[in-house]
Amino acid sequence: MTPNHKGALFMMGAMAAFTFNDTLVKAVGEALPLSQILVLRGAMASLLIYAFARYQGSLRFRLSRRDWGLVGLRCLAEGGATFLFLTALMRMPIANITAVLQMLPLTVTLGAALLFQEPVGWRRMVAILVGFCGMLMIVRPGPGGFEPASVYALGAVACVTLRDLSTRRMSANVPSMTVTVLASFSVLGFGIGYSFFQDWVPVSTGQVGLLAGAACIILLGYLGSVMAMRVGDVAVVSPFRYTGLLWALILGWLVFGDWPDQLTLMGATLVVAAGLFTLYRERQQARD
Repeated sequence: MTPNHKGALFMMGAMAAFTFNDTLVKAVGEALPLSQILVLRGAMASLLIYAFARYQGSLRFRLSRRDWGLVGLRCLAEGGATFLFLTALMRMPIANITAVLQMLPLTVTLGAALLFQEPVGWRRMVAILVGFCGMLMIVRPGPGGFEPASVYALGAVACVTLRDLSTRRMSANVPSMTVTVLASFSVLGFGIGYSFFQDWVPVSTGQVGLLAGAACIILLGYLGSVMAMRVGDVAVVSPFRYTGLLWALILGWLVFGDWPDQLTLMGATLVVAAGLFTLYRERQQARD
């Protein structure tokens, strides 16, 4: 098995873990307020991630002022993205919001071109326009099939785009696990602050078990995504992120009985195709 094969398996495993985590959180969200979920899951996940980072010896906090500013911006974006994503997750089918999130390779490419003047050829710009058309087919802005929760999903895409762009500007001296630990604790802090505006409810043993399972699974997702990028080539491994949409379709149908309509599936297909083409063009340019 080549390193790229291993990287692809790690990436597919990470996407499966993230989708299973979303499924567990959505199931618990039917009975618990969002702030309570953020705090309980965030506390368990943060401790697990911190313990693993200490075990690896990969924590380092002596960073430059510029890197600290970027890390702080990333943590704010992470907190906003988690809040907006989970808010949308509680209100719309898991496959629909996952399909919207497949816009990320396109929005990051567009953001890098606008903010950092990175070169983007006309082919990738056409792919970005096609992807946005697919996104409009999913969210359907209009009085007919528009879901207000789609606004939260689009806000989550904007926050994750900001998060990824700030990550790209960090120097190579910033350890990945340090960023992951700080981001996890920032989400926990966001949940604690939000809990002042919501009333908590009693938690059953089963709900605690589901949240503990979500915390363990999200740790596996983080590890899988990191290992995928370290083992395989980024250009080869990145397209396997889209397997998360397949998991969302399967779990949404099995657990919640949801299946997207034909227009949503067509929009998701356009978004995925545009994203894959964008990644292909980036790989071609890197080779040139």
